[in-house]
Amino acid sequence: MKLANSTWISVALSLLAVTASAHRTAEAAGLPELPGAVADTLPMRSSAAESESFTWMESAPRTSLSFFDLPNASASDIGVPLYEQDLQRGDYGFHLLPDGLIYRSYLAGPKEPRMAAGIVSIPDDSTLWDATIGGRLGMFRIGNSDPIRPRGFQMDVEAAAMVRLDIPENVDVRSADFRVGVPLTWGNEASQWKFAYYHLSSHLGDEFLEKNPDFPRFWQARDALVLGHSLYLTDSARIYAEVGWAFYSVASDPWEVQFGLDYAPRVATGLRGSPFFAVNGYLREELNFGGGLNVQAGWAWRSDMRSHLLRLGFQYYNGASPQYAFLPFHETQYGVVLWYDF
Repeated sequence: MKLANSTWISVALSLLAVTASAHRTAEAAGLPELPGAVADTLPMRSSAAESESFTWMESAPRTSLSFFDLPNASASDIGVPLYEQDLQRGDYGFHLLPDGLIYRSYLAGPKEPRMAAGIVSIPDDSTLWDATIGGRLGMFRIGNSDPIRPRGFQMDVEAAAMVRLDIPENVDVRSADFRVGVPLTWGNEASQWKFAYYHLSSHLGDEFLEKNPDFPRFWQARDALVLGHSLYLTDSARIYAEVGWAFYSVASDPWEVQFGLDYAPRVATGLRGSPFFAVNGYLREELNFGGGLNVQAGWAWRSDMRSHLLRLGFQYYNGASPQYAFLPFHETQYGVVLWYDF
C-alpha cells in the first residue's frame, strides 16, 4: 500500500489546526469546579477588601501508593486523573534537569529517540532485528516540577541510533540511522507545542556493502526544523501533527509531515499494566508525499513517580523503508517489539 497523494498533506495540516482550535475553545469555556485537594491548590480571595488580591495555596505532596495496590490506570480513559494533586503544583519556577517531558515522543513514530528492540519479519526480504538505542532528556524547565503532567517551557536534548541487523546473515549490520536534536517545548496538561531542530543521517553497514558491492547508495542527511502540536482528548488519548522543513538535505526533499494518535496510560499502572494503541503516518516530499503507516498495540507499564513508559506489543508497518538508506524500497513488516519511552 502506498500513501501518496496531496490529500494527505491537507489532512495532516487540518489535524494540526483542529488541535490548536480545540484547545483555544476549551480555554475560552473555562474549567469546571474541582473538588477536594485540587480546589485547595487554586487561588483564594483573602477578603472582600482585597478582592483583587490572590493567594496561592501550596499543594500537598503526591501520595505514594504501594506498588501492588495502585489503581488500574485504564480508569483514566474517561479523562479522570488518578492523582488529582497533579493538576496544580505550587512550585512554579526554574528547574534544572527536570523529570518528565512536556511534549512526549510519538509512540509509533519511526524516528523518535527511545530504547527499543524487536524481531521484524518482511515476507519478501528477511527476518530482521530492529533496535533503537537512545533517549531524550530535559535540560531545564520554567514551570512546575510534575513529571507526569508538567506545565511551562522546557528545553530537551535527544539522540538515537536506529540499527537494523539481518538475522539469517550472521546478524550482520545492514544499516543504521543516527539522529540528534534539540526540542523546545511548552504547554500544560492538555495542550503542548514543540519547535525543534534535528540532524539525521543514514548509513549502510560494512558487512552489507562487502556482500552487496553494487547496491545503490541512497545515503541521506537532513538538518531540519519542526513545528508540532499535540492535544490530549482524555487523560490517556492524544492526537498530534507536525510539519518539518529541511534547510539542508542530501538525497531528500525539504518537506515532511507526521501525524497520529497515541493511547497509553499517563499515570502509574502497577504490575497489572494497561493496554496501549498507537498509529502514525509519516509522509515525505521525495516520495510525492507518500510514506509509511505504522500501527502498534499491546500492553504498557508506567512507574509510580516517573514518567517513563515500558511497552510490549505487536507492530505492523507498511510503506517506504524506515531505514533511510533503503528509503526507495517498499516494506510490509510484522513484528514483536519491546519499547522503553522517556
